[in-house]
Amino acid sequence: MAEEGVLEEAEFYNIGPLIRIIKDRMEEKDYTVTQVPPKHVYRVLQCQEEELTQMVSTMSDGWRFEQLVNIGSSYNYGSEDQAEFLCVVSKELHSSPRGLSSESSRKAKLLQARGTRM
Repeated sequence: MAEEGVLEEAEFYNIGPLIRIIKDRMEEKDYTVTQVPPKHVYRVLQCQEEELTQMVSTMSDGWRFEQLVNIGSSYNYGSEDQAEFLCVVSKELHSSPRGLSSESSRKAKLLQARGTRM
């Protein structure tokens, strides 16, 4: 597994000790900066029909809506049937001298410094 991907996941879930371990490992390696196209992280979120608008409108900075898939199942809430969807979102990661960095990485660092959870 790429350390950059593990780092992004650790930052997403705000796992401080894992973030420090991965960053230390990355610093130990001798990274050479080359012109690398940006990488993307994808997430698949499961939601119900009534949650779609709120979920898409409240996505974190940098996350982009990619695709919506109706998975065909439905939940019955009271007398109403609610369709269930998978929502695919992505985030672009840019290269830096110490591996990949993103806006969420900077936010995670600020929140960790303040002792706050995301």
